[in-house]
Amino acid sequence: MSNLARNYEQQKVENQSVQAKPKRLSEERRSVITPGEKILVAIFAAVFCFLAVQIVTTQAAIYDVNKEVQHVESAIEKQEKANNDLKLQVSELSTYERILEKAKELGLNLKEKNVKVVEQ
Repeated sequence: MSNLARNYEQQKVENQSVQAKPKRLSEERRSVITPGEKILVAIFAAVFCFLAVQIVTTQAAIYDVNKEVQHVESAIEKQEKANNDLKLQVSELSTYERILEKAKELGLNLKEKNVKVVEQ
């Protein structure tokens, strides 16, 4: 009977060792990342990409607005320069001597009695 007992014990040990191996394989095959975590990572990646696109779009819009502002500022500077040139021209053309000269060319006479001085 001792042989029978030994055979039984050896079969029991072999069955346990054979059964233990598949359990270890199934535990090793388990994924470290759960499906819920995969979903969260996917959502995070989608939000990150969306925000990145929004930032780039906003920066492009800001660039366009700044470019337009610079064009408007340059147009304003040109117009101010033209206005200053015209003011200078008006002041040159409205001198007393020039007006008197034009009046004489047109045949007007200066009568001292009719002249009135207006102060500004």
